[in-house]
Amino acid sequence: MKIGCPKEIKPQEFRVGMTPDAAREAIAHGHDVTVETKAGLGAGFADAAYQAVGARIVDTADEVFATADMIVKVKEPQPVERKRLREGQVLFTYLHLAPDPEQTKDLLASGVTAIAYETVTDARGGLPLLAPMSEVAGRLAPQVGSWALQKANGGRGVLLGGIPGVRPANVVIIGGGVVGTAAARVAAGMGANVTVLDRSVPRLSYLDDVFMGRLTTQYASAGAVADLITTADMVIGAVLVPGAAAPRLVSRAQLTTMQPGSVLVDVAIDQGGCFETSRATTHQDPIYEVDGILHYCVANMPGAVARTSTLGLGNATLPFMLALADKGWKRACAEDKHLLAGLNTHAGKLTYAAVGEALGLPHISATDALAI
Repeated sequence: MKIGCPKEIKPQEFRVGMTPDAAREAIAHGHDVTVETKAGLGAGFADAAYQAVGARIVDTADEVFATADMIVKVKEPQPVERKRLREGQVLFTYLHLAPDPEQTKDLLASGVTAIAYETVTDARGGLPLLAPMSEVAGRLAPQVGSWALQKANGGRGVLLGGIPGVRPANVVIIGGGVVGTAAARVAAGMGANVTVLDRSVPRLSYLDDVFMGRLTTQYASAGAVADLITTADMVIGAVLVPGAAAPRLVSRAQLTTMQPGSVLVDVAIDQGGCFETSRATTHQDPIYEVDGILHYCVANMPGAVARTSTLGLGNATLPFMLALADKGWKRACAEDKHLLAGLNTHAGKLTYAAVGEALGLPHISATDALAI
């Protein structure tokens, strides 16, 4: 198979879809790998590193898209990239279609077979290709939130860990999954007073055991959220409904109950955000203010630590990428129901129910798509 890796063009996205090691593995399996020049530079991988393992470097993204049977990326294809996609081609990347009707429409029009990292599953019910980036985003959330809390950045002027005689910041984390757990680990490590909310009592019990009293757990009722945000210095939105739009958990009206200068960090912004006032921002201009409350809603948070993120993502995606290349997408998906769960579009058909429900579009099952 001919595998293509273009340079990411989303603003301030420095990750790359394939590492040189991944290219080496694919080539060892008998596949051709084409990489756009400087695609890996933001993550610390020079063109020479790809050439050393046998990959071909080309000057333009047009060449990558035109020759590849499978495109391997990090972020969702941007409008100019979507025009290059074609029927019969496989796209393997993050998509986050539920809050993005324009991308969905373009992918369906192209006829491309799009497999989304974020909906591939595993035997434990997890999302193995989303998990490493959720770890990164979760660990970054308290860091970026503490930066936003600094008075010079518009925040309350609160130090996350406090000092002797001065209380630490109150950090509320909504969602106790991979993102929430990673955020709690860092926030607690920085000395903050941390409360994690979740609707799974077994998950709350797990967090209580793991953190051994270093944080507070609470059931995530609407009343609990409304109460806790009134005294929070930072609220981290870490809620995920796989493949679907994120639920809105804090309304604009509730912002008036919060302390002026407190910070909302919306890690769910890729799926539309879990605060009513959330809108996607970039690393270049990451924060904005609504009713006195700062919002950090960068849609590609892991891109800030591109090398760590690229290596972590590459470790997770490599076995699936090789399966797609070695077997072809149909056989690979037919033999692996977890990879099949990643199928979002094929031959102009939407194949993921949660996206169809979010956007009001007709859809078929991924299993039925195998027969097309």
